[in-house]
Amino acid sequence: MTHTDACGQKCINPEEVKKTLEAMPSPETILGLSEIFKALADASRIKIVTALLDREHCVCDLAVICGQSESAVSHQLRVLRTLRIVKNRRQGKIVYYSLDDDHVRLLLQMSIEHISH
Repeated sequence: MTHTDACGQKCINPEEVKKTLEAMPSPETILGLSEIFKALADASRIKIVTALLDREHCVCDLAVICGQSESAVSHQLRVLRTLRIVKNRRQGKIVYYSLDDDHVRLLLQMSIEHISH
């Protein structure tokens, strides 16, 4: 049986492996990346962050946009805020959410572009 995703013969290149290992992010960074991608692997959270791509919204608006209860959206926002994917600001009694920074926006836009490609 031939596996097209595997080498036909063992051929480790020690120099290239060493260069790649030296350039790899730290274990803490890899864990952080894993947590971000786990959070973004949930369709409800993806709806929320894509709704925030161009403008901020309060929880009430996000609940309508996402077709979920305010409580469910609040729960998802807590997860996203903990991972610094979204941030909030209070204006009186209303809390508005937006993407944490342009890095998050770029990650989402690049992912959408990749899927559309």
